[in-house]
Amino acid sequence: MTTVAPPSRAALTDRWGRVADDLRISLIDKCNLRCTYCMPEHGLPWLPSSSLLTTEEAVRLADIGVRVFGVRDIRFTGGEPLVRRDLEDIVRGVRSLHPDVPVSLTTNAVGLDRRVAGLVDAGLTRVNVSLDTVRRETFREITRRDRLDAVLRGLAAARDAGLHPVKVNAVMMRGVNDDQADELLAWCLDEGYQLRFIEQMPLDADRSWSRTHLVDAAEIRDRLTRRFHLSPHPVPRGSAPAELSDVRHRDDPDGPVLGQVGLIAPVTESFCAACSRTRITADGKVRSCLFSQEETDLLGLLRSGADDAAVAARWQEAMALKPRAYGSDTVMVSDPSYVQPDRTMSAIGG
Repeated sequence: MTTVAPPSRAALTDRWGRVADDLRISLIDKCNLRCTYCMPEHGLPWLPSSSLLTTEEAVRLADIGVRVFGVRDIRFTGGEPLVRRDLEDIVRGVRSLHPDVPVSLTTNAVGLDRRVAGLVDAGLTRVNVSLDTVRRETFREITRRDRLDAVLRGLAAARDAGLHPVKVNAVMMRGVNDDQADELLAWCLDEGYQLRFIEQMPLDADRSWSRTHLVDAAEIRDRLTRRFHLSPHPVPRGSAPAELSDVRHRDDPDGPVLGQVGLIAPVTESFCAACSRTRITADGKVRSCLFSQEETDLLGLLRSGADDAAVAARWQEAMALKPRAYGSDTVMVSDPSYVQPDRTMSAIGG
């Protein structure tokens, strides 16, 4: 393999003028939980290990993203990236090449307490932890596993290791945990975590998603304001998917800020126009949009001996497939004609 840098840095720009400088690389499709909005109870047919990005390939793609396209943020996702035994090596490889680029992790935190020191030493800068409830029975119902204590230990370990802010991602589901939004926010504020509610997306393996059952951002805001006072966070949102609010006591709206809460509403409050993300699946496919029907293979190119310039050119070509909005150039997720991608969230990478 010959590494050849293009003569100058080029932006990863799509045909709508958006620039992708936020890179998310999935490292594996496997997970040790079975969340109902993500995969079936008995799992899915996993990708063979030979089809997954190797340590070196993951690092190389991250390097091309930063060095060629000016990527400013890298996040490793899954599945569950902690299932990868070489996760520390991947983080360390990226950090050694690009010491100033933030490297974060989206995880369920099962086992994070045992590995966080090594990950921080390797260069990890932040974590997003999926947690939809702090009630044991509800956690077991959602994840089909009795691992709440493990998740809480992982969260605490991340906080104690200085991975600030530790962000908690929560999905509210009607009749399951939608009555716990304010409870979860209160717990996160007490523990020093930043909570972000994410609308459930039609990327589940069971194909059971329904707009009529969606707990949307407006409903979550309404529930939160029964207990807290929310005001717009003063820092501009930019291309961030989360709309942040400062949180105060409901009876003291001019009092001290207790923390922030974010709302990510891909279904009802689209933020496509400001999208700055580019995704690579665990088997090395570029997905220009989470909901895209199109993929562009980079792994085959890597393994054919192509140089970095050729890989970068293919990656740039993939951006031409990025839709204006979810689903297609004209069809949104909430539109009845929307067709769900074949890949589920665990196979795409969040």
